[in-house]
Amino acid sequence: MNDQANSVEERFDAAAPAELSSWNRQDTTWMLGLFGTAIGAGTLFLPINAGLGGFWPLVILALLAFPMTFYAHRGLTRFVLSGREGADITEVVEQHFGIKAGALITLLYFFAIFPILLIYSVGLTNTVASFLEHQLHITPPPRALLSFVLILGLLAVVRCGEQAIVKAMSLMVYPFIVALLFLAVYLIPHWNGGILATASHVPAPSELLRTLWLAITVMVFSFNHSPIISAFAVDQKRRYGKHAEERSSQILSRAHALMVLMVMFFVFSCVLTLSPEQLAEAKAQNLSILSYLANHFSNPTIAFAAPLIAFVAISKSFLGHYIGASEGLKGLIVKSGKRPGAKALDRIVAALMLVICWIVATLNPSILGMIETIGGPVIAAILFLMPMYAIRKVPAMARYRGQASNVFVTAVGLVAISALVYKLAV
Repeated sequence: MNDQANSVEERFDAAAPAELSSWNRQDTTWMLGLFGTAIGAGTLFLPINAGLGGFWPLVILALLAFPMTFYAHRGLTRFVLSGREGADITEVVEQHFGIKAGALITLLYFFAIFPILLIYSVGLTNTVASFLEHQLHITPPPRALLSFVLILGLLAVVRCGEQAIVKAMSLMVYPFIVALLFLAVYLIPHWNGGILATASHVPAPSELLRTLWLAITVMVFSFNHSPIISAFAVDQKRRYGKHAEERSSQILSRAHALMVLMVMFFVFSCVLTLSPEQLAEAKAQNLSILSYLANHFSNPTIAFAAPLIAFVAISKSFLGHYIGASEGLKGLIVKSGKRPGAKALDRIVAALMLVICWIVATLNPSILGMIETIGGPVIAAILFLMPMYAIRKVPAMARYRGQASNVFVTAVGLVAISALVYKLAV
């Protein structure tokens, strides 16, 4: 198997460009696609959860944001690149760890991503219902009907194909970046220093560590774009061959720098505008920070713009995560022994996604609760721990051993998973 993989790799590298080309439009498209996948419901709920923790935990989380997300996603990208040409993440797992381990990781990969679709389904339904009720003063249709129409509309976009999804997300990113920046700047005159009131209180080390411990899971989720990493790595290997790791790292670093700067500026602007009591109210209402701000301000521009921005953000993240969730579900179906045709498999997956997302969106569970107990910890297992384990065990990844970033990524992954154990125990 290894000899076959090596021969494939050699043939592929022989056809690869001798050196990296200059930065091109496709690289920019992927950079914005990664940004677009990450910025969604998690980001729009991050100010609520992070702000409730107080000033100093928020500052520490802001400093950790870039290294925590960049090193983890780089590790997962390297893992996919270590496999055969054209192999997605589930196939690479099977190649390195065997069929049984491949089936287990495929299952975990699916459960790391699919709950995010459920979270976005709930967030999208709540955003549109709140907009109809508070801004348009229209009684929303029954929740079951509204959620069905919204999810069906997104799945119609999915039918256009993977490249169409990436392009659609990259196009939506431009106005979203401008709008998010506009909102953050607009809030500056409304800063009342709400969270600064907690700056004078330096928490005890045990209290600080506990707050960070429980907040990291939401942070992991908020900057996560692991569902699209597999497709990203496969495309980079096809384009750049043996130079794929170098170019993918460049794209990842720029994407993460953009998202961390934008998101943390937005987070600080929100928490400096709203009091801790108002943040707690937003959490209780199960609304994103944008929907809460729209209801909070009397300014008609903000009242209409904020929910629309939230709609775009959640929609494009839903599309990006659907790529990974469908990839995982298809892998599970194939590994179960059933091998329907490609078109039939696509229809089966789409139908299952529609029904389950619709049911959960209708039931309206707590979004932050789902992030803390399901999304963040399971993502951490796939995004943080699996690539680090592969670096230690897989010969193809041996050259990445001994790096300090490996220890950091492993520690963050263990913290996120232990937070889940704590929440289930209390």
